[in-house]
Amino acid sequence: MNNSIRVNCTKKNLKLIRDFVTEYLHALSLSDILMNQIVLAVDEICANLIIHANHEDPSKHILLVITEERPGMLKFEISDEGLAFERTNYKEPDIQENIRNGKKGGVGIALVNRIMDRVEFKTNGSSNTCLLFKKIK
Repeated sequence: MNNSIRVNCTKKNLKLIRDFVTEYLHALSLSDILMNQIVLAVDEICANLIIHANHEDPSKHILLVITEERPGMLKFEISDEGLAFERTNYKEPDIQENIRNGKKGGVGIALVNRIMDRVEFKTNGSSNTCLLFKKIK
């Protein structure tokens, strides 16, 4: 089974990524809810990298590699060479407050943090990696 996909940074490639993740997860016989949550979280990170870190520059790429770190623990490794996500500057939004104020967006990372068991961001030179871990058993 293919466990990696590399796409250039255009929004239209988000569907390719969602389809790829869905197909990978399909073989694992997960519940639809779990599958949809994981696809949503990976899509959210990839969308942020494409739109914010790489400014939808088709000459830039993101790479997604899915592995089973240990039985029952999936690891999604998403790499790019865009602007690093400054986690130290990140303040989790008050989602209820955003709903009350009709603010759209800005809740993606908060959502990913709730769905995944562990979220890590690493930068090494010009390369950034987001690691997402999810227990599936």
